[in-house]
Amino acid sequence: MGGSIAAQPSTGMSAALKERAAARAANVIPAVAGDGSLFPIDKMEAHRSGVLHQAVSVFVFCGNEMLVQRRAAAKYHCGRQWANTCCTHPSWGETLAEAAQRRTFEELGFSIPLVPARVITYATPVGNHLFEHERVQLYRATADKRHLGIAANADEVMETRWATREKLQTEIRAQPQSFAPWFRIYLKRWNELGLQ
Repeated sequence: MGGSIAAQPSTGMSAALKERAAARAANVIPAVAGDGSLFPIDKMEAHRSGVLHQAVSVFVFCGNEMLVQRRAAAKYHCGRQWANTCCTHPSWGETLAEAAQRRTFEELGFSIPLVPARVITYATPVGNHLFEHERVQLYRATADKRHLGIAANADEVMETRWATREKLQTEIRAQPQSFAPWFRIYLKRWNELGLQ
C-alpha cells in the first residue's frame, strides 16, 4: 500500500516577495553609494536630489527598426515625449532583469526574452525640478513586429511605433523637445550601448 504525503499548510507569499511588493508600493528603489554598494531611497527623493540610482532600459528591434513609445501625458516627468521601448527602476530587492521584464509587460503588454547589453551612467535634468542620475543596465530583444502583440497601457504609453535609429536622429535634430532627455543621450552615445 502506497504512502501518502500530507498537504503542507500554505505560508502565502515568501518574505522576499513581500519585501519587493512593499518596496514597489512605497516607490523605494536602489541608490548607489560611492563605494558601489546599494541603499534604499524613495524614488522621488532620488530624482529631486540627483542621487545616483539603478535603472533599466529595454530596446526591442525588428531588423533595423526599434520599437519606441510616446510616454503618457500624465507621467510625472517627460510626458508626451518619445523614448525607447521601456525604462524603469528596479524596486528595492528586485533584480534588474526582473524589473525589465515586469515593466515591459506592465507598459506594453508583452513578454519577450531580454539579453543584457552594457551598463552606462548618465545624468540629466528631466523637468519639474527633477534629475535622472542613473546607472542603467541596458537590455535588447529581437521580435517580429507583425506578431509581437503590443497592448499598450494607456496610463503609461500614448502610442508606439517602429523607426530606424537614423530616422529618430533626424527627428531629434529637428524637434529635440519631442524626445525624452535620456533617449537623446542613448542615441548620441549609441556606439557605447552594445545593442547591435
